[in-house]
Amino acid sequence: MIRSHFISLFLPRRSFCSSSGFLHSEVVSLVKFCPNSNHLRQVHAWIIARGLQCVPSIVTAATLSYISLNSLDSALLLFHSIPNPSSFLWNMTIRECATQGRFHHSFLLYKKLFSSGLQPDKFTFPFALKNCAGLNDLHRGRILHQQSICLGCTSDLFVEAALVDMYSKCGDVRTARQVFDRMPKRDLVSWTSMISGYAHNGFSMETLDFFSLMQNSDVKASRVGLLSVLLACGCLGALRKGESIHGYSIQSGFERHISVVTAILDMYAKCGDLDMARLVFDDADCKDVVCWTAMIACYGYHGLGNESVCIFNQMVNDGEKPNQATFTSLLSACSHSGLVEEGKKCFDSMSLKYGIAPKLNHYACMVDMLGRAGKLQEAQDLIEQMPMVPDSSLWGSLLGSCRVHGDLDLGEQIADKILKMGVENPGYYVLLSNIYAAKSRWIDVERLRKQMSGRKVSKEQGFTLIEFNHEIHKFGVGDRSHPQSGQIYSYLEKLTALMKQMGYVPVMEFSLHDVEDENKEVALLYHSERLAIAFGLMNMNFRTPIRIIKNLRVCGDCHNAIKIITLIVDREIIVRDMNRFHHFANGLCSCGDYW
Repeated sequence: MIRSHFISLFLPRRSFCSSSGFLHSEVVSLVKFCPNSNHLRQVHAWIIARGLQCVPSIVTAATLSYISLNSLDSALLLFHSIPNPSSFLWNMTIRECATQGRFHHSFLLYKKLFSSGLQPDKFTFPFALKNCAGLNDLHRGRILHQQSICLGCTSDLFVEAALVDMYSKCGDVRTARQVFDRMPKRDLVSWTSMISGYAHNGFSMETLDFFSLMQNSDVKASRVGLLSVLLACGCLGALRKGESIHGYSIQSGFERHISVVTAILDMYAKCGDLDMARLVFDDADCKDVVCWTAMIACYGYHGLGNESVCIFNQMVNDGEKPNQATFTSLLSACSHSGLVEEGKKCFDSMSLKYGIAPKLNHYACMVDMLGRAGKLQEAQDLIEQMPMVPDSSLWGSLLGSCRVHGDLDLGEQIADKILKMGVENPGYYVLLSNIYAAKSRWIDVERLRKQMSGRKVSKEQGFTLIEFNHEIHKFGVGDRSHPQSGQIYSYLEKLTALMKQMGYVPVMEFSLHDVEDENKEVALLYHSERLAIAFGLMNMNFRTPIRIIKNLRVCGDCHNAIKIITLIVDREIIVRDMNRFHHFANGLCSCGDYW
């Protein structure tokens, strides 16, 4: 009130000229005194009316005031009218554009800075690099890195931290780590950028190793760093490590943040401990839509669609409005549980009840749901009737259903559509190849392999992870690199003999090679998931469930084998594949053979 009253009194009573009246310093003070953008515009108009818009100190002060009051567009208009802005004003404007996410504009200002005759300095580079990170432009980031070296700015802590952040966010974690290791001093921002870079670029094991290094260096993790470590634990299924991170979050006071609570429950669910995930969820105060959605998703990929629907209804009853991500999780849950009619109702309610227009990912969930249920023609009709152009992922989802239900004719039609799109995803080639192999059409399998070779498309190698003594052990198919491989193979042979006594018969169609049945059986015996399970059974306490993670879809023969193994060893075995969880116990699987 005092500021507003002062300005209203000040403007009409005093006049200004360059030789009398107020000094420039008084006008600058007046500009800085404006409490909001409306008052500043009044003062700005008064300045223009008196011909003061060309006075450098006044126009600079007005630009900075617009920036401080978050009126960036007005600040930019004023900035571009200044003939020779100072380095300070360049840096402030570049910084504000970057801070507000206007990365393209900020980078254009950076380029104009060069043509102005001035050079960027240690105050310019952190925000110029922030633009490259925001635009995911690694090429420009490397150019800026070279420029910072030439101008002698790389010894500055903030420039080095910005380089680590830029390289991490642009996916070049190797260079980010090189910059980090050369830093004589490292602040929390640098540690956090590095650990986030590892986690969000799929280097989960490196994330946990780096977090241990961070703890040994007596650096306390930030909330963002903690979220990254929890993400890595979930990706690896590292339950014991995740439990220790949960304890760390409680000691650090971060468990009060709903984002951390959500990450913790997601970690437990992805590690196979759904009961603990629900306990964390129930104890959470002030749940937001992200937390509700995470719990819906957790039940979904554990195959408990009805529980996902119940959580959704509870969410709505508590007054929380669902968003697009909520419906993606809900529809996916219905898909994994075979709740076709419930899924259709949820899909229709999006637009009719909640005013949310379905996006491509929602249609993808519906196609997946119909395809899993064997309604292949209905799924194809839905794709063709969509209001948007379908992408290869939708057709790929239906192709996967053709593989499950053995519909070779439709599978070939869909594969032809995908290949004509020029998509180089090896998964689509593999799906069609598997359909051919299951029908013993080895000539067609070989033809596809030659196509993949000609296009330099390689098949993703399957592997399985298992945590033991806070370490992650990795197995590939037929893998003999593990120190205990001799014992593992011997154990598997004995286990397989017992399985056959209980009626196990290998399903040869899942050994997708044109070889004799005897060799196919040997290939099935040493699938990565069986090697990991054997390792767990050999080393873990008999009361502990065996938890493994497969990066691809668990094969049908291994699925049958694991059910029989649980009868022999009287142990629960929890398998997470690329689609969902399978809880094996007493000769049964939680999926009910529907996956």
